[in-house]
Amino acid sequence: MTMSIRNLPTNPPPTTVPRIAGFSMPPEWARHERTWMEFPSANETFGDDVDGRLGHCRRVWASVADAIARFEPVSLVCNVGDGEVARALVDPSIEIYETPTDDAWARDSGPTFLTHPDGRLGATHWRFNAWGNAGFSKFDDEQHVGGFIAGLAGAELFNSAMVNEGGGIHVDGEGTVMITTTVQLDPGRNPTWNAEQVETELKAYLGVSKVIWLPRGLTMDYGRLGTRGHVDILAAFARPGLVLAHAQLDPAHPDHEVSNEYLAVLRASTDASGRPLEVVEVPAPRTTHVDGELVDWGYINHYVCNEAVILCTFDDPNDEVAAEILAKAYPGRQIVLHDARAIFECGGGIHCITQQQPAVQAV
Repeated sequence: MTMSIRNLPTNPPPTTVPRIAGFSMPPEWARHERTWMEFPSANETFGDDVDGRLGHCRRVWASVADAIARFEPVSLVCNVGDGEVARALVDPSIEIYETPTDDAWARDSGPTFLTHPDGRLGATHWRFNAWGNAGFSKFDDEQHVGGFIAGLAGAELFNSAMVNEGGGIHVDGEGTVMITTTVQLDPGRNPTWNAEQVETELKAYLGVSKVIWLPRGLTMDYGRLGTRGHVDILAAFARPGLVLAHAQLDPAHPDHEVSNEYLAVLRASTDASGRPLEVVEVPAPRTTHVDGELVDWGYINHYVCNEAVILCTFDDPNDEVAAEILAKAYPGRQIVLHDARAIFECGGGIHCITQQQPAVQAV
């Protein structure tokens, strides 16, 4: 199914914030209704050559969508006019919608879905300005994609005043969120905000009560296509109290010092329940350079879907090491290996191109 929808009916603006209304963000491992993704459109990151980089990235995104579709429904949002191209690349079960877009990172411009104990679906729509108006991506249309997806999902929409992206947060579903200082206090995102204001907004719009601040992100994440420190390539809750963390073991790599910094913070942290965090290190790939250029490949940017984990791989000896660690962290789920080198070349990973819509039911 391909649908071109430009103006969805919008719900009246809520008169309160999600936390007061009883909504909160569930953990990624909670049951999903579906996964949302975006289809790469022609832009500075992907280029415009359908026989070159753009076409290759589209096939990789489509392959990830197909891998997830084995376990749960997938919906794909495309730029106007790209629906037929996408339809030819993805599994027939995948729903395709068209709307004006500028990019393809559904984790970041998409909505952060919330649930209510009475069975309602909600969504926080953060302000999106293309990673602090970093200069490599327009956001004239992309800033509206979160609201578009939330409308299709039938979610009650809450609009935050804070610039943020889904890759900048990671929750445990029991009141704790991890973030980084360089994203949340980025002058390009929220130049007049302080840490207290950020915490207040996150608590109000995620339904959390404890914020864990990590100092900074991986080195290459401050390059031309970087996010300036997204947490979802550093650390991820695998269950309440357990954090998987990227560990760069090569002392010659600049991320060795970076990872030692945030690992120390995590080991000294407690969650919203006052429980000390158990930190499981996931070694970075042994490959540190490609064609003489530094890379920040890692396994933390995986995606947890129903009955499976879609794991970034790099044709590296540590791929299997990471798979074994994640199999223990996510018992009962199939670990699906998927080459993510093309995605990382564009500035992200599998987690960055996916956005879960949780299943809702009254409790």
